[in-house]
Order: sequence, then structure tokens, then C-alpha cells
Amino acid sequence: MNQKLDEYVKYIKNKKVAVLGIGISNTPLIRFLYGMGVDITAFDKAEKDKLTENIQSLSDLDIKYSLGENYLDKLKGFDVVFRTPGMRYDLPQLLKAKDEGAVITSEIEVLFDLCPSRILAITGSDGKSTTTTLIYNILREEGYKCWLGGNIGIPLLSRVGEMRESDMVVLELSSFQLHTMRKSPGTAVITNITPNHLDVHKSMEEYIDAKKNIFVHQSSEDKVVLNYDNKVTRELASQAESRVEFFSRLGGIDEGAVLKNKKLVYIRNGKTTEIVDADEIVIPGLHNIENYLAAIGAVFDLVSPQSIHKVATTFRGVEHRIELVREIKGIKFYNDSIASSPMRTIAGLNTFKQRVILIAGGKDKNNDYQPLGDVMVDKVKCLVLVGQTSPQIVKALLDAVEKNAKGHDIKIFKCSEFDQAVKAAYACAEKGDIVILSPASTSFDLFKNFEERGRKFKEVVNSLT
Repeated sequence: MNQKLDEYVKYIKNKKVAVLGIGISNTPLIRFLYGMGVDITAFDKAEKDKLTENIQSLSDLDIKYSLGENYLDKLKGFDVVFRTPGMRYDLPQLLKAKDEGAVITSEIEVLFDLCPSRILAITGSDGKSTTTTLIYNILREEGYKCWLGGNIGIPLLSRVGEMRESDMVVLELSSFQLHTMRKSPGTAVITNITPNHLDVHKSMEEYIDAKKNIFVHQSSEDKVVLNYDNKVTRELASQAESRVEFFSRLGGIDEGAVLKNKKLVYIRNGKTTEIVDADEIVIPGLHNIENYLAAIGAVFDLVSPQSIHKVATTFRGVEHRIELVREIKGIKFYNDSIASSPMRTIAGLNTFKQRVILIAGGKDKNNDYQPLGDVMVDKVKCLVLVGQTSPQIVKALLDAVEKNAKGHDIKIFKCSEFDQAVKAAYACAEKGDIVILSPASTSFDLFKNFEERGRKFKEVVNSLT
């Protein structure tokens, strides 16, 4: 039995509770709270006609709604308010509700209060989804019962009653989720910190402070794993009360997980344990070597080196993030549908040592494609375009060809249908080539989201003969 959960049920029963946001992450939360006998009002900025599917999924519950542009105007008289990730904690309506006596919290904060299992949590500006998934897979390979949640997986608070002390809970946490956290996990990982989400955070300092919450509430018995090669995370070590472990791809450390002589190794007290050759790792790119080093630092005391090696040599990648889909006649197909901006596509192209066949294009969000053109002249052998941004991407490439006096041999294909683009890329490919969907644009001209776009890509690739 989970005594903390039993006490929470007694505490919240018959309370008046507001849940802000009726998205995928909060519908299980609403059901979880409703089952405790809670009086719930669900709030969302969207109008009712935009939430038909979500509201229909909750139609068997007797709950109230506050919807539309001024939805927070009715945030009055509540005992507990669950803030959705991405919503600032200092909105005037939330501050007023707090002054009136409401407890402002979130699904993740209550999960930390009630979870009986060991929590390993990961954050960072880049690589956190992959690192989280690696840790989860390695622990499962070792034989642990694991739960994956936070920013990926399923909302775990609704499953907390099923968790046991011997289980492992692995969470990806964004700066939005961490912003108001007052508890830290037993094992914390920060992959790196670079400027990000400054449209929501008021400054870089606030963004860093949010990330720091993943470890600043740890005790001396806990552990934080930091990237030694990243100046910001390296300097955070002095603020930790817990045990600090570094990882380094550049070899700047004598202890911890490090890349040494093209091998990923773990060093402690002068003893070196070889884990895996870098060339054996299935998912490509130096950034994924860093992700594995971070994961090794997090789990080394919990698993055997063999479990890490097994995952490294078999795991094909997180869905839609340079995910190896299939190899046909020596041609490898990668799904990088999450790349909805030029900079993300540049990172994808730089993953590979050879020139690739790039499928790009989608809906414009006023991005500057010129930097992508400068990279494509070196990294692309064939460009296949589909979607509204095709003209901008072609112009960026042609401008770069003229400016750099190279890339004249790049073939360009413009397609009207997505299926046609995938087939055109395959027709252009030869044995040893790499085809990658990395659109540099949002999906909203042809698809609901990048997930739907990536799954369509995989469907077409798997139908190729």
C-alpha cells in the first residue's frame, strides 16, 4: 500500500479543484482526481469546438468547464489549482488565486510527493528525450520494472497507485515543469544548457534557475550528473549539495563517463570499465555519444555494463529524432520529423559524415533558411522538396551555391505529394546512401503534427520494395 497516496486521497476529497489545460497530459489527471471524489472544473483557452475530442473523452464525468479567451476569469474559490506545463506560475490570475488561499501545483509536483519508487530525472536544452529513453531502456534491459513519463511517455500521476518501491521511474523534465519544483529526484541529469525558451522565460538566468531545480533540493545521498564540456552545467557543480558526477565527450575528466580512444568508458577510483565502442552505437552522431555518456553516469551503479552495451548496439533511436526506420538495398532511411526549424535540420545533417538525400519542406513560421543553405552545399547530394516552404529552401540553397562556389551537382526535386517525395528520394538513392526526412519546417500544411508526418514517412518507407 502507498500510505502517501492514501493520505492524499483523504486530503483532496471534496476539495474544489481547477485543472488548467485539457490536453493529452491532463485528461488522465482529471480522471485520477475525479476518482478521488474531487469537484473539478477544467479550464482551457481554446473554444469548445476546438476541444470536441477531449471533452467527449471525459463525457462520462460530472465536471464543469471554463473555456475560451477569458477562461481564467473564473479562477476563483478553488482549493487546489493544477497548472499545466508551459503556463507561467506568476500569471496575475494564479497569483490572485494563491493569495486567496489556493494551493498552486502541477501533475509532476504531486507525483514527486506521492511516488514510492526511485526517481531518475533528466533535463537539458538538447538531448533530454533521447537520454531519458536510453536510461529507461537500459534499466529495463537489466530487469527493473520501469515507468517512463514527464515530458514524454504517459502522465504518471494517474498510475502512482501501481508503483512499488522496487520500481524505477524515469522522467524527462522541461524547464516549465521544473520552474516551481521544490523537490529533486534521487538521480538528476542535465545534458547541457544553452539559450532556449526565452520567449517564455524572462531571461537566461531564469531559464538556468528553472533547470537547477532538478538538483538543488537533493541531499548528500543523492547524485547529479553534469556535462563537463558545457560551461554552464560545469559551473553548476559548485551549487550541488549532492554527489556530482561529470561526463565528457572531449576527455576533460579523470572520473565518470568519458569517451576515450573511441570507446565509452566509466572511470572510478582509477579503475576503467569499458562499456562500448563508439562505432558500435546504432544511433549516429556525436551528440548521441554525449547522450550515452550521460545515461552511463546515471545508471552505472544500478546495471551491468552488458545491459548498457546491449541497448547501445540495438536501440534505433527515439521516434522522429534521427530514428533509423529501415535499410533497403544498402540505403538507410532516417526519420527526423521533429526537425521543424532550419537549425534543427542543420543539426540532423551534421550528424552524418557523408552527403545525404534530404526530404524537406512544410509550413512556414517566418524562419531564416539561409544558414541551412550554407550547410546543404556541403551535406546534401540530393534535395527533395514538398510543402509550402519549398521555394524558400531552394532559394537558400541556390544563394549558398553561388556564394560558396560549390554544390553545383546537388539534384533538386519538387513534389506535390508527400508519398511522391519519399519515392523520389528512394529513386535518387544508391547503395550506401542515407535518406533523411528533416523538414526544417512545421507540419501544419499537410499534417496535424510532426508525429503524424513522421509516421506517414515510416509507412511509405516500409511499403517500398
